[in-house]
Amino acid sequence: MCTRFVFNGKDMITGFNFDIDPAVWDHKVIGERDRFYIGILRPDGCRHSYHGVNRNGNAGTLLYVHANPAGAYREGPDAVTIADLTEQFIRAQLSFDDVLRIVKEKTITYAPDASMQAMLSDVLGRVLIVEPGIGYREEKTRYSLITNYSLLQPESTAEFVVEGDDRYERALSFLRRCRPECSVSDAFALLRTVRQEGEWATRVSFVYSAAEQAVYCAENCRFEHISKYSFS
Repeated sequence: MCTRFVFNGKDMITGFNFDIDPAVWDHKVIGERDRFYIGILRPDGCRHSYHGVNRNGNAGTLLYVHANPAGAYREGPDAVTIADLTEQFIRAQLSFDDVLRIVKEKTITYAPDASMQAMLSDVLGRVLIVEPGIGYREEKTRYSLITNYSLLQPESTAEFVVEGDDRYERALSFLRRCRPECSVSDAFALLRTVRQEGEWATRVSFVYSAAEQAVYCAENCRFEHISKYSFS
């Protein structure tokens, strides 16, 4: 379970709750000169940046979604996994326009061992939602929001909605009240509102401010202890 949003005002703010079972996903918060990310340890021995922000303002996150058979992993020159696409975007190996071209020209699939959908955004507040096997949507609105169910084809994941899981509705209500602006403090208030508990609890919450060129981060719902990673 994860929650991601983008708010466009005088400042472009994006926030993310990373909800996982650490017994399943070995993760570590990593702040580098040009990149902040949640490093996920993979079988190749590397910590991959599937959730993070680049100095240039590229912000990408993957969110678990129940698999659509049409998005199943396959190899070939015309196929790209959502994991590779997202990591290359966070690494600034691809621009927003590059990614937009790729999703138009190639087939986007799940990774071999996980079904995920993505929200990618740039420093201008443009947002790209990519759902393997379903499609993509480009938008630049006051706010954008995604959780663990399909936005482009809601009926495809409707049967998997967990009883009582109203994170999307609560976050949407919060964003609608953020007028005309959403601050870093507001963003953390939203993330705290939709935090998860139990085995798949919220392990990392981060907020990026384009105006400040900085990422703020709290771990394990300790919102009273927020660290700042500045790119400026």
